[in-house]
Amino acid sequence: MTPIRAYAALEAGGPLQTFSYDPGPLGEDEVEIRVEHCGICHSDLAMIDSEWFPASYPIVPGHEVVGVITALGSHAKGRQIGQRVGIGWHTSSCTHCQFCLGGEQNLCAKRQPTIMGRHGGFAESLRAHWSWAVPIPDGLDPAAAGPLMCGGGTVFLPFVIHSVKPTDRVGVVGIGGLGHLAVKFARAWGCEVTAFTSSPSKREEALALGAHKTLSSVDLKELKAAAGSLDFLLITVGASLEWDALINTLAPKGRMHLVGVVTDKMSLRSGSLLSWQRGLSASPTPSPTVLAKMLEFSARHGIAPQVERFPMSRVNEAVEHLRSGKARYRVVLDADF
Repeated sequence: MTPIRAYAALEAGGPLQTFSYDPGPLGEDEVEIRVEHCGICHSDLAMIDSEWFPASYPIVPGHEVVGVITALGSHAKGRQIGQRVGIGWHTSSCTHCQFCLGGEQNLCAKRQPTIMGRHGGFAESLRAHWSWAVPIPDGLDPAAAGPLMCGGGTVFLPFVIHSVKPTDRVGVVGIGGLGHLAVKFARAWGCEVTAFTSSPSKREEALALGAHKTLSSVDLKELKAAAGSLDFLLITVGASLEWDALINTLAPKGRMHLVGVVTDKMSLRSGSLLSWQRGLSASPTPSPTVLAKMLEFSARHGIAPQVERFPMSRVNEAVEHLRSGKARYRVVLDADF
């Protein structure tokens, strides 16, 4: 097989370097994709830096891939050579457990993350099980669709699993890579949207993205004034927050749902959950079916991430741009091998 050229981190926190590897024979259920665009996510930084756990190097990051199928395994179904598809956080699952058979492949115990134990999309090509290669609708710009495969799916899934209604009052905490998409989805869903941010400078941006109003996520007076005003509160950041005050912004039977990875211990009192029958939950990235629904919803409503683009050959510059917090709001690499 022809080696795949890529960019890899060879040590924790190290710069990405040119790298090539032999992918071996194409699996019978796999497709090979020529990478056109690949987003950079904070999860890529976490893997490069061994932030979550000690990672195994070399690592080729990249799990927000858009590209064209160039090869099909003998058992690949429903996909065609030349078809444009997207790959997100996972590239395969077992296909036969209760979760896979029930359409929740993202909960499969043998799910295969795109950049753990295998090489990802900062490369000229990528392989995946055919079912995780999700077709990109014609109405979406391929150059901006990559971040939808991870960030978009992550914030879309809670609306599906908790049956959020168009009449619900939805709060989004954090106006960044995840949060800016959550605001757009919630507005298109028909909800009244409140954007929470710790940065006063982002309030006008949040309104421009579709929020009806904004609140501080750190000002206890503002949070207290909003008590009981929300039906659903989506936490898109990984920071330690004023959890009790945020929970108290929920109406009776309201729900706070986490999609940001909070690495510190969360401290909160159970009283306000119990007294008002409020819920607390979290979710990962979604199944292929939900990813497909999210892409269709995005195409129908003209939803796309706000992206900044770099050629893949300038990957280290792009990584530092994201790491420094300057990205507005997602960074995308354009393959230029």
